[in-house]
Amino acid sequence: MSKQKLAIAGTGFLGSIVADAWKAGYLDEYELVGVFGRNREYTEALAARVGCKAFYDMDEMLALKPDYVAEAASGQWVREYAEKVSNAGAGLILISIGAFADEELYERIKKVNRENNTKVYLASGAVGGFDVLRTISLMGDVKAKMESDKNPMPLYYTPLFKEPMLTEKSTAFDGSAKEAIAILPHQVNVTVAAALATAGPENTNLKITTIPGYIGDDHKITAEVPGVKAVVDIYSSTSAIAGWSIVAVLQNIVSPIVF
Repeated sequence: MSKQKLAIAGTGFLGSIVADAWKAGYLDEYELVGVFGRNREYTEALAARVGCKAFYDMDEMLALKPDYVAEAASGQWVREYAEKVSNAGAGLILISIGAFADEELYERIKKVNRENNTKVYLASGAVGGFDVLRTISLMGDVKAKMESDKNPMPLYYTPLFKEPMLTEKSTAFDGSAKEAIAILPHQVNVTVAAALATAGPENTNLKITTIPGYIGDDHKITAEVPGVKAVVDIYSSTSAIAGWSIVAVLQNIVSPIVF
């Protein structure tokens, strides 16, 4: 059986996790044909380390006809290239889910994938539990909320930051996910993922609590319909979980048994 051709977009920390996982044998069903990056030094180093070609032009990498492109780049990359990936006939594994806060982009990518018979796979990143969250959302009028605990410093250059956050536990935000997306357009991957898996951005409540000195992030998602309630609570002190979630999706795609 021939191997699936895999390309990786993004050669920073997360892209390196995927490439190194391939090199270590976690993705034996794939042939890594190339890595794409904007930083020449990082891209050349990663390509040399895992033994594939370095690319700085997505059209050139897509000309290799990869079966799948694993995105570990940015929301801007998604806006620029997600449609091109589908038009090239490749499936896209997406970690920068926050790009889909743009409803027009979300609908356009859905449409082009239907037309090309391709798929976008949303990697769970720092959330997880998509299967049970989606299942509950099918059972009725789902009520969904998300509670996030974090250090105040990631909010420092946002409209949510207030000086008291540096010394005392504070509620930085409490409202709909849609409102949060408007305020924090570059920090919404987890929020958008949770909302898409449950009640949608308008009907998913988000509460952000900042705690001075807190290390990492704790995201608790609750989805509930009459008779069924699920709570998904994931703490991480490193973004490495996002890179490994891409690896998990790639394994699932080719597995004879899908989790």
